[in-house]
Amino acid sequence: MSATSALQRTLDRIAAVNPAYHAYVTVDAEGAARAAEAADAARKQDRWLGLLHGVLIAVKDNIDTAGLRTASGSRLFADRVPAEDATVVRKLRDAGAIIVGKAALMELCFGVRSTDMIGGQVRNPWNPAHVPGGSSGGSAAAVALGLCEAALGTDTGGSVRVPAAYCGITGLRTTHGRVSNRGALAVSASFDTIGPMARSVDDVARLFVAMSGYDPQEPTSVAYPLAADILALSAGVAGLRIGVPRNFYFDDIDPEIAQAVRNVAQTLGEAGAIITEVDVPGAEVAHRYSTDIILSDACELHANALDERANDFSPQVRQRMIKGRERTGVQYAAAERFRAEWRRNLRGLFGQIDILLFPTTPFTAPHIEDGAHLEDSTRHATRFCYGGGLAGLPGLSVPCGISQAGLPIGALMEAAWGNEAVLLRAGRAWQRATDWHLRRPPAA
Repeated sequence: MSATSALQRTLDRIAAVNPAYHAYVTVDAEGAARAAEAADAARKQDRWLGLLHGVLIAVKDNIDTAGLRTASGSRLFADRVPAEDATVVRKLRDAGAIIVGKAALMELCFGVRSTDMIGGQVRNPWNPAHVPGGSSGGSAAAVALGLCEAALGTDTGGSVRVPAAYCGITGLRTTHGRVSNRGALAVSASFDTIGPMARSVDDVARLFVAMSGYDPQEPTSVAYPLAADILALSAGVAGLRIGVPRNFYFDDIDPEIAQAVRNVAQTLGEAGAIITEVDVPGAEVAHRYSTDIILSDACELHANALDERANDFSPQVRQRMIKGRERTGVQYAAAERFRAEWRRNLRGLFGQIDILLFPTTPFTAPHIEDGAHLEDSTRHATRFCYGGGLAGLPGLSVPCGISQAGLPIGALMEAAWGNEAVLLRAGRAWQRATDWHLRRPPAA
């Protein structure tokens, strides 16, 4: 099928499905059509545009797109139209991608519900009465609904991984600094990363390779070499050391989720991986220290708006964010000291294992109208994800089951800094042995 035909089919689906699910806040039909025509013309001339030739992609709406509104889900930026693409968007276009439009998100990337103050409440593709996760909920929903082939999200403390789990797709939090954040609105510069989301690990890997690379204009950018075999399809898991935590990560969770994740360990073990139980010192308190940093950083970023444009925040986002002002400099310093010790402990752990495996979330997607405050629902959903964000680790969430209520379950694999290749290798092995990533929600 030509790129133009594939795009038209996708635009027709968006017109039919998006009004009910709000996965997109903006669709760039004209810009996408021009890119699709260019992709078809290149193919006729036997020219290959790159790893993403003709791939239809949604971009989270806190990532700049030249000439196309980037509102970050907030009334603060409702009229903001960037003049330039974010570095990562330029890289995708250079690799042949077709940007279909901007995916809706949680206001200012600040919560798990994905309530976009411009585009509306994003709904879970498996059950529209439930949240899609956040803050990259629109990106995950668009992939799950078949409204794009892949998407970009951003991740502070789970904003790629949680929606990937809730929507039954694959999502990669990249090592902090490996993908340029230039042109993306962050929550916390020392946490935030941009990560690819797609149905399969193979597609996530292609996006990852296309979007990675050092950016001398981005202060947090780090030069990590790409593994030569990162796109290899044949590598298995024989000999990989996978640690399953004894402490914290299986406490107070849905038994269905615990069993589904243990099934991942069993399957990878049968494929040749070495499965061991491990202790993760400090895991129980990593979320608390992460919260001190994240709330403080968000308050600093939006300091003027919190005072001068208070009515342009939704009440729950402002009430949660402004708690950063209650944190003292002493608390921030203590959190940074914990972060240094946490990283030291993880370096030691990843000297003993290659991958840490545990549930992405302690429960499946909650009901939109569950009555929980945004702060509480976000804290519970991100309980296992904040630690990886605090350390700056890469993490891959893969679908591993469907609950009795019909909602997806995700397993999270973390590895040492810069070692996305081992995560993709293990994720591929899991998806070669199972078909959870091929399951589609009723609406798709």
